[in-house]
Amino acid sequence: MHGSQKLPDLVESIYDPSLWNNAVAGIRDFVGGQACGLFSKDSISKSGVTHYYCGADPHYIQLYAETHSKFDPLTVLPPHGKIVSIPDLVNFEEYRRGRFYQEWMQPQGCSDAANVVLEMSNANCPVMMTVLSGRRMVDRGMKQRLSLLVPHASRALLINRAMTAQLTLATALADVLDSLTVGIFLLDGLCRLVHANSAGQVLLAADDVVRSVAGQLVTGSAEANQTLRKAFADHRDGAMLAASGHAIPLSSATGERYVAHMLPLSSLLRNGSERVVDAAGALLVRKVSLGGQSCGELIARTFELTPAELRVFLSIVEVGGIPETAAALAIAETTAKTHLHRVFAKTGVSRQADLVKLAAGFANPLVH
Repeated sequence: MHGSQKLPDLVESIYDPSLWNNAVAGIRDFVGGQACGLFSKDSISKSGVTHYYCGADPHYIQLYAETHSKFDPLTVLPPHGKIVSIPDLVNFEEYRRGRFYQEWMQPQGCSDAANVVLEMSNANCPVMMTVLSGRRMVDRGMKQRLSLLVPHASRALLINRAMTAQLTLATALADVLDSLTVGIFLLDGLCRLVHANSAGQVLLAADDVVRSVAGQLVTGSAEANQTLRKAFADHRDGAMLAASGHAIPLSSATGERYVAHMLPLSSLLRNGSERVVDAAGALLVRKVSLGGQSCGELIARTFELTPAELRVFLSIVEVGGIPETAAALAIAETTAKTHLHRVFAKTGVSRQADLVKLAAGFANPLVH
C-alpha cells in the first residue's frame, strides 16, 4: 500500500462530504500519485471546474479552469467508471508536443494522469476524478488501486446529489410555508407539536388563540380541544379525513376571530434524536381578517352585494352580532337584520358563524 491511510478508513472518508478535502489527499497517497482532483467537465464547451484537489498549485487550477481544460486529452470522455491514462486517449508523442503538456503538465512536474468518470447525472457535465502521476507513467498497479475506490466515490456522489436535492426541496417547501400568514402546526396522534411554521410560532408566542402545554397544542376553546383530540387520536380510522372538511371557529381573548382546519398526513417525520415521530396531521389556523379594500371588493363582486350589505357582512365578521354591528355602523338593528338576511340569501349560508368561515377564504394567505 502506497499511502499511510488504510483502505477501510479511506472509503469511510469518501462517504462523508465534509471530509472530501482529506479524501482526495488520501486517494492520491493510496494510488501513488503526485496530485488528485475531483472536477466537472462540460462536454460541449470543454470548460472544467475543480471541486476538490490536493498536490497542485492553485495557480494551475485557475489556469485549467480559464484556459487549459479546452486542451486536455479528455476531449472525448471515457466510458463511465473506466480508468484511462493519457496514452489510452491520444497519441502520447503528439500530446507531449501540445499546449496542455508543455504549459500545464510539464511545469508541475507531471507527465501522465489516471482519469475516470464518476458520475453522469448531468450527461453534459459529468463529474470526474484525475490522479496526476508525476514524472513516471501511470502503471497497472496505479489503475488497480484506483479501481478499488471508484465504485465508492461514484456511489458517494450519487448519494450526496440525492440528499442535496431533497434538502433543496425541503428548504423550498419550508420557505413557502414560512411565507404564509396561516399558522401551520404538525401534530402527532396526541396533539403534541412536531413542527410549526413562522406564523404558527408567532401564534404560540402570543399564548392566546393556541398555546403549547407540556408539548401539546391546546386552544382557548374546550369544544375545539375535544374535537382535535378525537380527530387526531383516531386519525388512522379516517376520523380526521372526515373532519378535514369542517372549519373550527376560534377566538382570541380580545374577540379576534380565527378559523382552524385539520389536514390528515401519512408521512413520517424524524426529530433531531432520530426517533420516528408520526405526524398524524396538520392544523391550519387562520385569522379572519378582511383588512384591505381589495378583499371587500372581491367579496362584493363574488356575491353581488350592495355597499350596505357588504358593510354589514364585514361588520358581522369583525365586530360580532346584530347589536354590535348596528352600533358600529350607526344603523337600526332592524336595518342590520334586513341586510344580513339578504347577505345570507346571496352567499348561501344561514348562520353568522358561517360568514366568518366564508370570509376567511378571501383573506390574503401571504405575508405582506
